[in-house]
Amino acid sequence: MKQFAVIGLGRFGQRIAISLAMSGAEVIAIDRDRTQVELIRDQVGLAVRLDSTDEDALRAQGVDKVDVAVIGIGHTGRGFENAILTVVNLKQMGVSQVYARAETRIAGEVFSKIGVDEVIYPEIESAQRWAFKLIAPQISEKIDFAEGYSLARVSAPASFDGKTVMDLQLRQKYRVNLVGIKRGPNTRAEKEKEGDIINVPMPGTIIYQEDILMISGNDADLAKLPQD
Repeated sequence: MKQFAVIGLGRFGQRIAISLAMSGAEVIAIDRDRTQVELIRDQVGLAVRLDSTDEDALRAQGVDKVDVAVIGIGHTGRGFENAILTVVNLKQMGVSQVYARAETRIAGEVFSKIGVDEVIYPEIESAQRWAFKLIAPQISEKIDFAEGYSLARVSAPASFDGKTVMDLQLRQKYRVNLVGIKRGPNTRAEKEKEGDIINVPMPGTIIYQEDILMISGNDADLAKLPQD
């Protein structure tokens, strides 16, 4: 099991640390604020109050031996400066993977230049997800696999009911690709014929309202799929 250090126990850091611990990982949770440390002490393997800009203090708690470090230090006051110094310490100690939370794209660029393996933008990403959800409520879930491109989970609208894949012409009309189908709760006969999951939809495959469609494409094109 991998060992993790989570440094900075604001809302983001706390949630990451607790989620990792609940998954069975060994977690060292670190913050300068004693109150934040006490809040999480019973939910992770080790919670300690220390200054993460102090390399010796990090080594004393075994942070140099973790597989992954996640920096969630806020950027107010000297927070951003402290986060940068923490990254430098972790890299000097040989921590193989360092992730850092950034509040802005500029902060993320700075982290990347000093060696952070991946930058996390929780506020920006959350805003983007909600914007897409508001624009395209017919898409219940999506997985981003490249900038601007996603695999989306779409409930088949009434306008799709009883039509074949060929009839719908999703690629021609919407420039998206149908990857798979999960039969809805009311298509019992079709489930018995083809199974609950159709991982290779054929041109003659019939789609019914409430079937779950896995569709890939450009986000802008996915948002244009019909809602009813």
